[in-house]
Amino acid sequence: MNIENKKLSLEPYKGTRDFYPKDQFVQNYIFGVWKKVAESYGYLEYNASILEETALYKAKSGEEIVNEQTYSFIDRGGRDVTIRPEMTPTVARMVAQKRKELTFPLRWYSIPNLFRYERPQRGRLREHWQLNVDMFGVDSVEADVEMICVAYDIMKAFGAGDESFEIRVNDRRLLNFLLHEHLQLTEEQSHKLSKLIDKMHKMKAEEFLLAAKEIVGEKVKMLADILYVKSLDELGEKAPKSQGAHNLQIVFKNLEAMGIKNFVYDPTLVRGFDYYTGTVFEVFDLSPVNNRSVFGGGRYDDLVGLFEVEKVSGIGFGAGDVTLRDFLDTHGLLPEYKPTVDLYICHLEGFVEDANKLAADLRKQGIRVAVDLTDRKVAGQVKTADKESIPYVLVVGEDEVKSGKYKVKSLAGGTETEATAEGIVNIIKSF
Repeated sequence: MNIENKKLSLEPYKGTRDFYPKDQFVQNYIFGVWKKVAESYGYLEYNASILEETALYKAKSGEEIVNEQTYSFIDRGGRDVTIRPEMTPTVARMVAQKRKELTFPLRWYSIPNLFRYERPQRGRLREHWQLNVDMFGVDSVEADVEMICVAYDIMKAFGAGDESFEIRVNDRRLLNFLLHEHLQLTEEQSHKLSKLIDKMHKMKAEEFLLAAKEIVGEKVKMLADILYVKSLDELGEKAPKSQGAHNLQIVFKNLEAMGIKNFVYDPTLVRGFDYYTGTVFEVFDLSPVNNRSVFGGGRYDDLVGLFEVEKVSGIGFGAGDVTLRDFLDTHGLLPEYKPTVDLYICHLEGFVEDANKLAADLRKQGIRVAVDLTDRKVAGQVKTADKESIPYVLVVGEDEVKSGKYKVKSLAGGTETEATAEGIVNIIKSF
């Protein structure tokens, strides 16, 4: 078919969304809560271009993501570029670039637009927005604890109860120790097995163990003994020599001291990115109808150093808007829609100019006003305000212009109050 004759689609590009006002209201609410919590911990907002050199993701994210999930292309200058699928490599590049000028420890956050070419499904689209919270320059376990506390406080700020979610925690050093020292696997075996473990909850148990056996052979029972435990204590003598196990014990102790109780040790938690080096965690929805990871992150101490500069430790997490909105919807936590318009001014025929003058005066005093610019009857104008959930309306006509007094009607309550322009301001601001 000639592309010029192809009928234009009314739908957005597959895996993306249109944000009509009510959708944007929820999106703005999510962004507002994210910003408020991040800034309450002293994190500063940053941003960057949506385009990066593809080489950045090949080095930092892993070949699977670059080869299968990115929007990559050669630009007109012959450069291989990618629309960012994640933000962590970008922030590591930014820190590496300005490391001599920045003050550490560094606390940064951003809400970037991200793209991944994958099969759209519940909780996963090709385009989404994501809160990224990162700390650089702190090697101690206190940074791990703070990052999990920020994640916990975000969930609480949205109204989530402890019974609705749990924080699953692991340490890549502990996992590596168990695979190398306990199972005596080679580097290649460990890498393949880690990738498989990362996907195990999307597989049936028998399917996972069969695939694992192809990698580790008869050691598959030993593997099960370290993956199907529910606490560090159940690992017994397998883990005490691991720095990762020691780190987790401190993390758990400090989380309890901060009043956080809904965390668990999850030996199967890997997090897919190759750059994680220590603590990894995920916030998990416990609802049976949305039983899945909401967001997560971890420590990546080697990422900045991969730019061939001195090492700067880092830890952070990314929280996507799609999975979070699903969580809020599942638990009845979505906010009630409220328009950004305070007052809708209607008018009789011939009085639109007076309506606009009144609106201009009210706007100077901080009131958000929309004026109906049609020649419809007043009933039709009021109906528009009601459909848009605008809380107040008034009508401008000959009597109102002469007296300087207007009948301000609350569409929600049905009450009507006569007021001057100054009185209108007081009514709306008190609301």
